[in-house]
Amino acid sequence: MTMLYDCRDAFSETLVALGETDERIVVVNNDSVGSSKTGAFRERFPDRLINVGIAEQNLVGVGAGLANAGKIPFVCSASCFMTGRALEQIKADVAYSNANVKLVGVSSGLAYGALGATHHSIEDFAWVRAIANITVTAPADPLETAQAVRAAAQVAGPVFLRLSRMGVPALHDADYAFAFGKASLLRPGGDVTLIANGVMTARVLEAADLLAAQGIESRVLNMATVRPIDREAVLAAARETGAIVTAEEHTTFGGLGSAVAEVVVQHLPVPMRILGVPGVFAPTGDTKWLLEHFGLTPEGIRDAALELKKPVR
Repeated sequence: MTMLYDCRDAFSETLVALGETDERIVVVNNDSVGSSKTGAFRERFPDRLINVGIAEQNLVGVGAGLANAGKIPFVCSASCFMTGRALEQIKADVAYSNANVKLVGVSSGLAYGALGATHHSIEDFAWVRAIANITVTAPADPLETAQAVRAAAQVAGPVFLRLSRMGVPALHDADYAFAFGKASLLRPGGDVTLIANGVMTARVLEAADLLAAQGIESRVLNMATVRPIDREAVLAAARETGAIVTAEEHTTFGGLGSAVAEVVVQHLPVPMRILGVPGVFAPTGDTKWLLEHFGLTPEGIRDAALELKKPVR
């Protein structure tokens, strides 16, 4: 049985390790210490975690102020509330000022499935990706999460780190080196390319196995960074495989699929399928059911790839 990991644990452990060597590392919470798993940081550095309560606009504003004072704040909240309620502060206080704030949106996508549309965070990529100066990333496994947190702490300027609460398997080898703006090739193939990030990456790998059983070799790209997108990897996929399927735990408007399509349509048009939540409010239900409802399963991804591979009549 494949072991599953909560990427928030990797985030928490890495944050504590960073805090041990750099006193500039601080955490700002909106009464979300439990869901962001920053309790260990609070125990180790009680004077370096600020809890502003359920006040997301204040949350981001305090983070910007701390950055202006020379700190490196990791601002943590449920992604749906931070990006929805505090978008103006993200734009004006963080991005426009190019403040060194690390926005950590936890429990993203459909992870809060049973709590309904108010808690589904399926627009966060689109909202944040449209704002200048922000690096937008969604790691796919614990190793990539830990490396992304370290990279965020080292790079100057705003970063949006999207983390789910859903368990994922380990996907990358121990020698993997994460870099913003660089996709990781998880499986070579020349017939079609499957692109995903976050919790969907494991699912596209399973889809690739299903396609291989039907004689179709899929290239699998883990596109952890949505902005800046790895243009070279996208164009190579278009040129060498001739067809691309993207899968994301997000609306099909403005997210990963849109970012890939922007590159493809302007430079090397090939057939594409963009899988996600098709521009609707998702119904209430547990996360597994919701992913199945929208075809975000290995079988659904396989079927989309097969549709692209049908001969043109």
